[in-house]
Amino acid sequence: MQKKIVYSLLAGTLLCVSVLSCKQNPTNGNELTQTNDSTGARPRIPSPEWTRNATIYEVNVRQFSEEGTFKAVEQQLTRLREMGVDILWLMPIHPISKENVQGTLGNPYAVEDYKAVNPEYGTMADFKAFVKQAHDLGMHVILDWVPNHTGRSHSWVKLHPDWYTQINGKFTAPIDNQGQVTERPDVIDLNYENPQLRAAMIDAMQFWVRECDVDGYRCEVAGFVPDDFWAELRPKLDSIKPVFMLAEWEDKPEHFKDCFNMNYGWSTFHLMQQIAKGKRPATALDSLLAHNKQRFPPWYYQMQFTQNHDENAWTGTGSELFGNGIDAFTVLAFTFNGMPLLYNGMESNLSKRLKFYEKDPIYWGNYAKADFYKTLLTLKHRNRALWNGQAGGELVKIPTEKDDKVYAFYRKQDNDLVVVIVNLSPTPQTIRLNGDGFEGVFTEVFSRESAELRNSMTFALKPWEYRVYTN
Repeated sequence: MQKKIVYSLLAGTLLCVSVLSCKQNPTNGNELTQTNDSTGARPRIPSPEWTRNATIYEVNVRQFSEEGTFKAVEQQLTRLREMGVDILWLMPIHPISKENVQGTLGNPYAVEDYKAVNPEYGTMADFKAFVKQAHDLGMHVILDWVPNHTGRSHSWVKLHPDWYTQINGKFTAPIDNQGQVTERPDVIDLNYENPQLRAAMIDAMQFWVRECDVDGYRCEVAGFVPDDFWAELRPKLDSIKPVFMLAEWEDKPEHFKDCFNMNYGWSTFHLMQQIAKGKRPATALDSLLAHNKQRFPPWYYQMQFTQNHDENAWTGTGSELFGNGIDAFTVLAFTFNGMPLLYNGMESNLSKRLKFYEKDPIYWGNYAKADFYKTLLTLKHRNRALWNGQAGGELVKIPTEKDDKVYAFYRKQDNDLVVVIVNLSPTPQTIRLNGDGFEGVFTEVFSRESAELRNSMTFALKPWEYRVYTN
């Protein structure tokens, strides 16, 4: 049901949901769309060439350093590039609305001005210098964009009240796709039935591409915004330069034909948590892969992760979510179909939930996990089997006779081959690799030891042990 046609029903009774259930996690991982989107008249949305083997890194500017500025992040760009980061996704950089402010510093997703930078982070000149430095290092920059709602002190509220959804003459918090008003006191819903609002939003998004040379957007709650807006937006951005678009959504396959190059792997993320807790067998990953192949077009990218700003702030750290298996599930996510996400601080074994509305800097220490991630990201760059979308190899299951506990697979593209074996359980497992297509002489990327893999060979795996082989 389109959210804009249910307002008369909502006027009498407004059903509120908690802020945690309406945060940037629109699907719980079990709501799987049954649409086969591999056919249709609309053309493919091309991904820029530089995304073929790209990885993505999320930057929380406020918490990235004690200073909390663009310049402080810029000082770390060389380190990030050397670790293997390609795309920098910056959480919203705009001024934060002052009305009904959350906490001390406010919610970055309560935008006050789409064409300005938060003065706490620096100046527009500072941001442009940041983008230029990233580009000079061979990286790309995408901005977190909040198209569904603005902060309550945005200038549009007084200048263009008709650009907002109103119920009985009053502004309303964002409305989800079930017609429910969310409990978001600092933001109000935009009305995409108004063509002037659409034009202003497109103009604002073009501004950052044209004036600051950003390379695309991560769009919050993309499924709350009408599909035809995304279809209208994409060519107008690409007319400036080809962009990369990430939808914070999963259950709309049509997004891949309207505007977006990549969506969220929420289903994979939640399934991995269930496997870590012993609630689902590892074989459930096979069903998910088959389902994704059926519902998404062949060229889709999906972002795979074990942490992001929402999960870290509201749900838990990697260790809280995956226990002692966090590294095993990270290896799985970073070699699975899709593009791996690294949330800032993970390379220093981020062990706290970063506060959302307060200053809470990351403790960087000695970057204890940097080599772990560099190994995975370097493999992603060099071995074409792990490249994104159709540039990479299809994931092929290797039966092990312990498939409920151990997930083994290979991916092959041209002459490049990767074999991954992960014990997704807290108990030792002895397995035998069955089948063919993966045989050969390899190097295990973490131990750097040489090994020959063949049909019927056995492995003894420790709890949560992982092995990744490349030819």
